[in-house]
Amino acid sequence: MDFSSAADELYGVLPAEFVATRKRLAQEAKAAGDAALAKRIGALRRPTLSAWAVNLLSRSAAGDLGDLLDIGDEIRAAWGSGRGLGDLERRRAALVGALVRTTGDLAAEAGNPLREQAVREVEDTLQAATVDAGIAGEVREGRLPQPRSHTGFVPAGFPMAPANGRQREEAPAEEKKKGPPEKEPAKEPERARSNVTRTSAARAKRAETLGRRAGQAERKLAEREERAAEAGREAEEASAEVGRLRRELDRAVAERDAAARRAERAEQNRARAEEAAREARRAAAEARRAADRDADHG
Repeated sequence: MDFSSAADELYGVLPAEFVATRKRLAQEAKAAGDAALAKRIGALRRPTLSAWAVNLLSRSAAGDLGDLLDIGDEIRAAWGSGRGLGDLERRRAALVGALVRTTGDLAAEAGNPLREQAVREVEDTLQAATVDAGIAGEVREGRLPQPRSHTGFVPAGFPMAPANGRQREEAPAEEKKKGPPEKEPAKEPERARSNVTRTSAARAKRAETLGRRAGQAERKLAEREERAAEAGREAEEASAEVGRLRRELDRAVAERDAAARRAERAEQNRARAEEAAREARRAAAEARRAADRDADHG
């Protein structure tokens, strides 16, 4: 067993089975003499429901997911020029919608239907995978511990996208048609662009902060869910132990009662035997006395 195969197995199980599977794999690695591997496995975090659903999608619909990630590659390549983004965005939107529905169906079939919040997190993760190559790799690998999102400058169609490339390309033609701009009016567009830049930067910083807080909240939630699962498992084990001890106690009580009944019967038999012995002694004494009387009269 190596780390990759262990992680693949671990992130492929149901969320409710994660903690027990992680413990088993860590114990197997430790028993094999690989303490470092056991420690790495033990450090893997239990996925949130939405992250588990995306991992399930990567295993069950790898082909369709691969199509979306390929479009993400094309979007990132086209971002510099702005050409062809419209068609790519339409294709991306259609695939994201279809994959979100597929993820919901897969999760429901596995016994873990997704609520509205989890569905949004699945969609955010798939959208982010088309923008960020690192997130795309995580999604393709299928070992997400929590959902992903993207903040900052992104391709058109995402929040905080800059003006599209077509506007930049058309500007020279407009300048040729209108002639050189007058000196004073040129300052206003420059000031407006500066204001837009500052506003976008502020929004990007705020979005990054909110994203960081959301990530921290997700990690805390995952840790609490994991602790709750471990506590539940320990409670089940304790309940099973109590049941076993109760059964042993019941058996011991039954054996004690049976022994008491046997002892009582033995005591009764002993008393009857002693009474029979006394009767026999009395009969023997009476017989001797009768014999003696007969001898005297004879």
